[in-house]
Amino acid sequence: MLRPPSYCCSTATNGEEALVALQREPFDAVISDLQMPGISGLDLLAEVRRSYPHVAFLVTTGLDDVEVGVQAMRSGADDYLVKPLMESAVLASLESALHKRYLEQQVENYRQHLEEMVAERTGQLRQALERLERSYEDTLEALGRAIDLRDTETSGHSQRVCLYSIEIARVMAWTEEQLGSLARGAHLHDIGKLGVPDAILLKPGPLTADERKRMQRHAQIGFDLVKDIAFLSDAAELVLSHHERHDGGGYPRGLKGEEILPSARIFAVADSFDAITSDRPYRRASSFESGLQIIRDCSGTQFDPQVVTAFLSIAAETWPAIANHQRQLAPRFPISV
Repeated sequence: MLRPPSYCCSTATNGEEALVALQREPFDAVISDLQMPGISGLDLLAEVRRSYPHVAFLVTTGLDDVEVGVQAMRSGADDYLVKPLMESAVLASLESALHKRYLEQQVENYRQHLEEMVAERTGQLRQALERLERSYEDTLEALGRAIDLRDTETSGHSQRVCLYSIEIARVMAWTEEQLGSLARGAHLHDIGKLGVPDAILLKPGPLTADERKRMQRHAQIGFDLVKDIAFLSDAAELVLSHHERHDGGGYPRGLKGEEILPSARIFAVADSFDAITSDRPYRRASSFESGLQIIRDCSGTQFDPQVVTAFLSIAAETWPAIANHQRQLAPRFPISV
C-alpha cells in the first residue's frame, strides 16, 4: 500500500526493532499493531511520543479491539486503523496524520521564531530604556547643579548629599530600586528654592521671621513642581519631607519619627552633615570630626537614631573622600519608568 515513489517504508518485527530504527534514521510516521511480542503497541506509542513528539503514529486494531484503539488515541495516537486494512483508508489516515504533524511543526517553528523575535526586541527595548534612564539621570543631575549654582555658597551641595545619602542607605541594605528613588530625591530636594526670591536666598545675615517662613515654603513649592511627574513620585515625597525632624519640630507638616519617609530620614542626616562641613555666608565650615559629633549629639531629637547608627558605622575617611572627589564618584542608579 505504501510504496515508492510516494512513500519509503521500513519494517520491524517488534517494538524494540522499531525503536532501534527510529534512533538510526528519521521517520515521518509509525504504523504499529497493538498486540506485539515484547513491548506492546501502547508502550511503543508512549516512547515515541516522549522521544519523537513530531512523528505521526497510527495504530492497527481488530474489530474486537476498537476500544483499545480509542484508548490509543487518548494516549497520543493520531488515528487507528481497523483490520482488515483497506488501502484507501490507510492512505487517507496517513495523509491526515502527516498533515496534522506538519502543521504542528510549523506552529512550533513559528513559536520558536516568535520567541527569538521577542527576545531580540526585548533586548532592543531594554537598551532603549537604559539610554532613556541615563538621560533622566543626566537631566536630574543637571537640575541639581543648576539649583546649586543659584546659591553660589552651596555649589556641589546636591551632588554631595546624594552621595552621602547613598552611602548611608547602602549600610541599611537598601535595594537598587530604593537607592534610585533616594538619588532622584536628593538631586531635586532644593528645587523649590527656584521660587524663593534672591534677596532671601542670598541674604548674608540671619533671616527675619517672615523671611524664614518664605524660605521654608521651598519644600512645598518643590513638591508641587514634581509631584505630577510619574517617575518622580517617590522623589517628590522626599522633596516635601527633607526638613522634617525626628522629634516633630520640623516643617512643613511637623511629622514625627516613623511618620517621616525613610528616605527623608536618611537625607536629613546627609543634608545636615554637608551643611555643617561646608562654608556658608555667615560662617566657615566645621571639620568632619565636628560634623560627626554634632550628628551623634542630635540622635533622637533632630535625627532618627537608626539612621545615625548607620551613618556613624561608616569609616570616617569616607566623607572627605566623597566631598573631595564627588565628580569622579558620581552615582548611577536605575530609574523605574
